[in-house]
Amino acid sequence: MKMLKRIKFLLILVLCGTFLNAQETELPVMDYSSPRDYIIGGITVSGVNYIDHYVVIGLSGLEVGSRITVPGEAISGAIEKLWNQGLFSDVRITATKIENNNIYLDIYLEEPPRLSTFTIEGLRRSEEQDLTKKLNLRSGTMVTSNTLNKTENTINTFLISKGFFNADININVADDPELPNRVILDIDIDKNDRVRIADINFSGNEAFSDFRLERNMSNTKKRSLLNIFKSSKFIRSDFEEDLEEIITWYNENGYRDAKIVADSVYLISENRIEIDIDIEEGKKYYFREIDWVGNTKYPSEYLEFVLGIEKGDVYDQTRLTSRLQLDDNSVSSLYLDDGYLFFQVVPVETRVEEDSIDLEMRIREGEQARINRIIITGNDKTNEHVIRRELRTKPGQLFSKTAIIRSQRELANLGHFNPEALDVRPIPNPDDGTVDIEYVVEEQANDQLEISGGWGAGMLIGTLGVRFNNFSTRNIFNKDAWRPLPSGDGQTLSIRAQSNGSYYQAYNISFIEPYVGGIKPNSLSLSAFHTIQTDIYDRTVQEGSSIKISGASVGFGQRLSKPDDFFTLYNEISYQNYNLNEWTGYFLFSDGQSNNLSFKTSFGRNSIDQPIYPRRGNTFNLTLQLTPPYSLINDKDYTQMDPREKYKWIEYHKWTFEGKWYTSIAGDFVFYSGAQFGILGHYNSDIGPSPFEGFDIGGDGMTGYNLYGRETISLRGYENGSITPIRDGSKAGNLYNKFTMELRYPISLNPQATIYVLGFIEGGNAWYNTREFEPFSIKRSAGIGVRAFLPMFGMLGVDWGYGFDEIPHRPGANKGQIHFVLGQEF
Repeated sequence: MKMLKRIKFLLILVLCGTFLNAQETELPVMDYSSPRDYIIGGITVSGVNYIDHYVVIGLSGLEVGSRITVPGEAISGAIEKLWNQGLFSDVRITATKIENNNIYLDIYLEEPPRLSTFTIEGLRRSEEQDLTKKLNLRSGTMVTSNTLNKTENTINTFLISKGFFNADININVADDPELPNRVILDIDIDKNDRVRIADINFSGNEAFSDFRLERNMSNTKKRSLLNIFKSSKFIRSDFEEDLEEIITWYNENGYRDAKIVADSVYLISENRIEIDIDIEEGKKYYFREIDWVGNTKYPSEYLEFVLGIEKGDVYDQTRLTSRLQLDDNSVSSLYLDDGYLFFQVVPVETRVEEDSIDLEMRIREGEQARINRIIITGNDKTNEHVIRRELRTKPGQLFSKTAIIRSQRELANLGHFNPEALDVRPIPNPDDGTVDIEYVVEEQANDQLEISGGWGAGMLIGTLGVRFNNFSTRNIFNKDAWRPLPSGDGQTLSIRAQSNGSYYQAYNISFIEPYVGGIKPNSLSLSAFHTIQTDIYDRTVQEGSSIKISGASVGFGQRLSKPDDFFTLYNEISYQNYNLNEWTGYFLFSDGQSNNLSFKTSFGRNSIDQPIYPRRGNTFNLTLQLTPPYSLINDKDYTQMDPREKYKWIEYHKWTFEGKWYTSIAGDFVFYSGAQFGILGHYNSDIGPSPFEGFDIGGDGMTGYNLYGRETISLRGYENGSITPIRDGSKAGNLYNKFTMELRYPISLNPQATIYVLGFIEGGNAWYNTREFEPFSIKRSAGIGVRAFLPMFGMLGVDWGYGFDEIPHRPGANKGQIHFVLGQEF
């Protein structure tokens, strides 16, 4: 109606303009009762400076030489077309001259100002960025009343979606002093307080209570004592997700037709809202008959067994989809693991009778597909052969979903690639029935540099170390490979030094080749170390008590094929020499030299999905380390032997077990549990336990310096080493156990900084011998912590633990303790 009035008004202007020109040129006055035909002799455009005149004429639909009736629909139609463009604030068409049957027209337009820029005040930077995307205000946009109204509505909708129902929005339009016909929009927002949810009202629900439905709304909570630690803020996007979760819950419980009929959110006070949700539940259904059609590879009875759904089970669509498509042992996986890449199964409801549903599983098996090519992309540092040797998919093999998943796991556990970015893309070749498989990797930095200072044994320790996790020895003499170091072959080289001047020095070097010979996953490990420590408590003595420890080891590991190929076997021969000079309070003797020649074998299994933040899988290691039983074969009497002679060649057998289990509770929320056990045994009771290789229990597991000859076991909530028993003035932990449970949640899974928080409970203890062993007499603790994995520095973290049990003769060794973590997990 407004548009018709506008056009009518403009037609009057046309008449007036024509009449005035007629007075000047003595042309006849227009008579609306007797329209007259004219030929357009010319068209001009006035009033605009920033739009091409030919474009305006084209938009009007008027053409020079065409015949029009004045007054008539041609003029009114042209005005309407220009007005509908939304580009002008005023449109007028007048006759400037009439000669015989020719009429000359002028199109007058008023152009609104254009946007130079805009500012937003009153929002956080992240909110401002999100709102800017939604506004879509670009420089050059015409600023009309419609533009301003749309901008305000968009802002208001955005703020309501964030829970701000009472925001004040002020948009100020100011001329741009530097550009003509340009304006600047200053958007000032006062969000005021976010509204809270006072109550959530359900209607139509009979099968489930309001309380049960609210439990499915993980993001939208009302204020209550049960939700005291949860927010009652209203955020529209979260609310929409929660509505979907409610319907999913109904579907999983047989209500396949359930739906949200209506929902409404309304203010009941200035800062409180209520939510009404109206549900139509429908009928509860059950599975009845399930028939299989199109299956030739497997009989229907076997497919029914794999499906695992029986007649009378609740009709759960989520479960049906999982058992058909998603689970590792689903029907689809059965076919996909045998090369049927093009396999399809479609469940069709063939009959719905009362509360029962019959299904027909329509299968299209297709032909088996063999792997044609393996394509690797994204590896700009790691050599391709390092990746290919970890893959369980080879050209010529039948396509296998399980083999692909296992290949992804192996690549993630290398540590060279971002596990969150690993991708596998099957590329079918329908013409020849083959498939190419593309593995997409993203390199991540995993070399580590350690420059740190720490406090241990009453002294400040400086550490300098480097660890190259993707080293290449074969390119050492290739000058072009030093960028900055030869890398890409997956080898590990570690060099580390610690010192406190002349009182403590430690040096070690190690090298690991994961594929000896480059064909089979057989690893070779080499290491050597040397440590010197003097008596730091009497620094006026230049040559006082001291201990010097030197050693080396060589190990060989292999991946086993049975019971499955997650199992490994590692064997190592090592030698250590201990040179003690009046070194009291640490071991069972204080003077002399001792030698430790041992063999270690470790049988383990590792099925975790990735090393930095595992979500599923487990690891365990059963290790035996032993020396030759010298006392049983040399026929010497050890009862009265001098300790220096008794321990010249130490003997022992040491058994340890460590197990870790990871379970995803929901997405990245992970439950971790662990168990450890260790015992240091001896062959001859006349010698007793070995002075070396015992267990030191308690604290963060870090001494601030390397201490060879003793295995340090962490137990948070207690001081370092405080749980280790004392015998004859020396620590003597020859038996221990430890149990841990943690809940972990990631803050960031970025490969440059993986950060997660955790809460833990754990317990453990240490004993001198088996006669004192009480497996349930443990020192308990609980606490919280945070971990950050930085590729350059490894795993860093801090924990606060509270030890519940007192330590005899060690007041203050329990209760609140802060522990720092460097390069290790508890």
